[in-house]
Order: sequence, then C-alpha cells, then structure tokens
Amino acid sequence: MADAVREIEVKYCVVDPVSLVRALNDRGCVLSEPIRQDDQAYAANGWSYGQSKVGQAFARLRTENGRHTFCVKKPHDNELACAEHETEVLARDEMHAAILAMGFYPTTRIVKTRRTARLGRMMLCLDEVEGLGTFFEIEAMVSGDRPACEVQQELDAFARSLGVELERSTETYDSLLRAVLSVKH
Repeated sequence: MADAVREIEVKYCVVDPVSLVRALNDRGCVLSEPIRQDDQAYAANGWSYGQSKVGQAFARLRTENGRHTFCVKKPHDNELACAEHETEVLARDEMHAAILAMGFYPTTRIVKTRRTARLGRMMLCLDEVEGLGTFFEIEAMVSGDRPACEVQQELDAFARSLGVELERSTETYDSLLRAVLSVKH
C-alpha cells in the first residue's frame, strides 16, 4: 500500500457557517459557487450498518451538473481514510444496474450543496447536506504509508486554528443520515 494514494479527511458539523466563511476568507480561501451533488451510496452485499467499514469496499454514484461519476472507496485506517478510485460514467441508470450486478446494494441517498476551495494540499468543502445541516470537510490526498491519524491530526489543527465553533464527526454522511432516519422512524 506504500504507493497507493489515499483520501484522508476530517469532518465537522458547523455551528455558524457565516463565521467559518469569514475565517476562510481571512486565510485567502474563497469558496466556489455552490454545486448540487446527488449521491447514491452503496455497500457490498453482506455488510450492514453497525459493522466496521474498515477493509470493506463501498461505492458511490454521483450526479453533478448533469455529469455522472462512479467511485469506489475502501477505508483503511478508519472510515475517513480511504483508497479511492473514481471515473466518469455516461448513464446513471445503467451504472446503477451494473453496481447492483457487482454485488452492491443501495444504502443512503445524500443530496448536498457543496462549495470548495483549495489551500495548499488541502481541499476545503462547505456542505449543506439535506436532512443533516452544514458540514465542513478538509481533505488531503496522501501517498506513501504515513499513518492516517497523523494526517488527520494536522488537518484538525488547521480547522481548530480558524477559531470558529466546529463539532468534529468521525462518520461519513451516509452513516450520519442513516442515524437521523432511524431516530425518525
């Protein structure tokens, strides 16, 4: 795995989005215009919520501005540190059928409005997630065998340096939405 590129991230529930945007602007980060992302998450047959995600493959089918992408993530150290492979696909419905044929099942639909900015090696994402609220993600693509927790500590230090109230989450959007939906039912 030393040569694999991994996406390592930290995620926060945002208490005051206006203060966060101001703090990012003060650092020279101007967020993009909002983009709507419609994601369908998938898990491999045999996996269910409550089980560890580490070592399991998960798929995502995303539509953004009429463009469809297919992604497979495989968490290594924790669910926010994944090997990731993504490609554009032409037909969402056909890709959905192919994902099912590969032995995955649909779990959660995640619809969000995302604004992004880059700062050095970090991708900053401000997400308004339907049914969840506002979240801030900091992502870094990392090669080599550097421990994910070390990278996450550095990303967290940056988030804390912004001086705004953030509540850290170690779960993915699909798990967070699943928890909200199970409480409502």
